[in-house]
Amino acid sequence: MGGAVSAGEDNDDLIDNLKEAKYIRSEQVEQAFRAVDRGDYYLDTYRENAYKDLAWKNGNLHLSAPCIYSEVMEALTLRQGLSFLNLGSGTGYLSTMVGLILGPFGVNHGVELHKDVVEYAKERLEIFIKNSDSFDKFEFCEPKFVVGNCLEIASDSHQYDRIYCGAGVQKDHENYMKIMLKVGGILVVPIEDQLTQITRTGQSSWESKDILAVSFAPLVQQNRADCSKPETVELPPVTIRSLQDLSRIYIRRALRSLIDEASPATQRVPHKRRRRRCRRGRISTYVFVGNQLIPQPMESEEEDRVEQEIKEEVEEEDEEKEGSEEQPLKPEELRINLLREKILSLPLPDALKAYLLHYREK
Repeated sequence: MGGAVSAGEDNDDLIDNLKEAKYIRSEQVEQAFRAVDRGDYYLDTYRENAYKDLAWKNGNLHLSAPCIYSEVMEALTLRQGLSFLNLGSGTGYLSTMVGLILGPFGVNHGVELHKDVVEYAKERLEIFIKNSDSFDKFEFCEPKFVVGNCLEIASDSHQYDRIYCGAGVQKDHENYMKIMLKVGGILVVPIEDQLTQITRTGQSSWESKDILAVSFAPLVQQNRADCSKPETVELPPVTIRSLQDLSRIYIRRALRSLIDEASPATQRVPHKRRRRRCRRGRISTYVFVGNQLIPQPMESEEEDRVEQEIKEEVEEEDEEKEGSEEQPLKPEELRINLLREKILSLPLPDALKAYLLHYREK
């Protein structure tokens, strides 16, 4: 499923469109989406399609449409310190965004069927930590991924505050996933072509709410024809952070606070960027058939009117820009990583600076 909003030119453009279409509704979800560039999770040869509201599949790699991930993030109602389990964690794109909200004292686990996809996710995660300035703007709960079938998780595994399943679930597997929730926890899962939010209200009580009509490939079930015993999936342990980790977290937090107090001007919002309006008049649904995406477009009779509105909006923004005295931040100002610069300026040994930078190479 996808195509609910118009294509963007970059990640910010895509997020603007998702906001206008009301898929992104909360500030924390918007910040997480802007912090993680969707294009970084595509293979280079397919990156030009990263900012379209479409699902993507190449071999075992798969990303759901941005509008789906938006609804999932909103429905999970995340906050700092929660535990999260991603069933079918794929490229790690969603888990990384979730980690920016959970903070350093949350739990962020993913189970993925294909070993090559887990390796891909770990590679993308390492690139994000080493190269993305967003890593220094948030306190991050780093995802941990394991290989295995999410229908074979050990029965004595710990429970989670939030769970998402990225594949279609049959009704007979619904209870299996609900049991992994803590009381008060939320499960977001596609069931019978509906993205559904399930809240555990008691030891044996749940409440369900349909969110969005979707089309997901079904969960891969274990083949029992050979009568062999399935391999049990052991989830990562929930560990207590070491004193060394805690030291880094609190030192970086203190430095961020100093930067915010000393440089309030750096919080100034740059001039509003020109963006494309969301074209709700044209909606296309994309369904997986084998390994291909088959588009089913619906042309709108209002397309000419929408184009005219876009033209008028651009003209109005140009007039506003000409009449405004506020100057936008220069590109070099936007690129400065203030936390990194502060750490490098401290009178500390290089080894300690490297430790505080969290092995960043940039």
